Amino acid sequence: MTLKTFSSREFNQFVSDAKRAANEGPVLITDRGEPAYALLSIKDYYKLAGNQLSLADALAQRDDDADFDFDAPTLDVTFKAADLP
Repeated sequence: MTLKTFSSREFNQFVSDAKRAANEGPVLITDRGEPAYALLSIKDYYKLAGNQLSLADALAQRDDDADFDFDAPTLDVTFKAADLP
């Protein structure tokens, strides 16, 4: 995997070259000489992101579809009556 660097100006002028370079590996886009952005092919992005289940998706699963076990902790709380004036 190769790492190619484009300045912001080069990236704006040569977008097609940057996209082709992203097929070979990550492309860093610099702003004032400092890395500011990374361009990845969608294949590399999916590999990096993995198949992680978001919290929202996990909470939205029905019990029979869940692929993980979760036992909520129980709270041992004692309530007392409030003293109202």
